[in-house]
Parts: sequence; C-alpha cells; structure tokens
Amino acid sequence: MGIFSRTRDIIAANFNDMLDKADDPSKMIRMIILEMEETLVEVRASAARTIADQKEMHRHVVKLDKLQADWGEKAQLALSKDREDLARAALVEKKKAADMGNQLKAEIAVLDDALRAYEEDIAKLQHRLREARSRQSAIAARLESAENRVKLRSLMSTERTDDALAKFDQLERRVDYAEGRADAISIGEDQPSLADEIAALEGSDAIDDELAEMKKALGKSDAKKGE
Repeated sequence: MGIFSRTRDIIAANFNDMLDKADDPSKMIRMIILEMEETLVEVRASAARTIADQKEMHRHVVKLDKLQADWGEKAQLALSKDREDLARAALVEKKKAADMGNQLKAEIAVLDDALRAYEEDIAKLQHRLREARSRQSAIAARLESAENRVKLRSLMSTERTDDALAKFDQLERRVDYAEGRADAISIGEDQPSLADEIAALEGSDAIDDELAEMKKALGKSDAKKGE
C-alpha cells in the first residue's frame, strides 16, 4: 500500500466502529496507535526527502541561470567579432540551459504541492494520534475500573472476608464484656455522686439554720428563768 493511500485510510478511519467490533478494544487501540506512529514516521521521512530534492533542484537552477548568462555573454562576444555562427551556437546552448531550468522549476512547483500535502497529512495524523491516545487512556481507565470491581466482588465473597468480619464481631464482644465488668465493679460502692454531694451541702445548711433557731429559743427561755 502506498504511503498516501495508507495515510488517507488512517485519517478516514472510524475508531468507534473499529473498537465496537473488536473482541479486545485495548489491543485494537494499541495496534491503531502503532500503525499511526509508523505511518507518521514514514510521512515525515518522505517529506524530508522531498525537501532535500527541492534544495538540490534549486542549486541546479542557480547553476543553469548562471550558465544562461555565460552563454548570453559569449553570444554577444561572438557577434561583436562578426562570428554570427558562434553567436547562434552560443544562443542554442543558452536555450538548452533555459529549458532545463524551466523544467526543474516546474518539478520544484510539483514538490511544493507535495510538501503542502505532507504538512496537511502530518497535522491530521497528529490530531488522530492524539485522539487515539485519548481513547486508549479512557479504555485503560474503564478496564482498570472493571478489574477493580471484579477484585472487590471476589474479595467480598471469599471465606477470608467472612472470617475477618467474624473476628471483628468477636473483638467487639470482648470489648463489651470488659466494659460490662468495669461497670459492674462500681455497682454498690459508697462513692457519692456530684448530685449527692450538692444535696448534702444543702441539707447541712438547713440543719445549721434549725440549730440556730433552737439556740435562740433556748436563750429566751433562760432569760425568763433569770427574772
């Protein structure tokens, strides 16, 4: 397959359709990217050869232009010496150089068109390559997510997970039992609570008040007996 035909096929390819029909989308997208990278290298190599050919042709054109000028001067010199035959021969050589120069210029123009086509193809290939790599990243992410879900489901359904959960339950029961023992030890102990202590203070104040009243009453009685 020629480089132009191959490049056009890749540029026009429908990735979605190719991936939908593929048994292994990740493998298919890798193959597509590899094909595009190889084609891109070939297109660039062809463009480089075209540029080199153009430069060589330009050098020949310069030489032929100089040759035309030289033959033109020789024709004038021969004519000035009344050697029309030599002047005519010199002009023939000048025309040959001019014809060759025009032919090379036409070929350079063709190469210019080819280079523009290469530039367009390279730009399109690079765009398609970025698109393919983006699709590859998306496919890889989806594949990794699917594999992780499978691993998680497999893990949740294994006996190891059930054993681990059972051990957690046993540990929680041991903690509950230890806390229960600590609470049971404090039952019946003569340690007043904060509310009890505050109530005791209030009771003490009431007793003090009542005792003062009693003393006051006794004082009055004593006074009466003294009279």
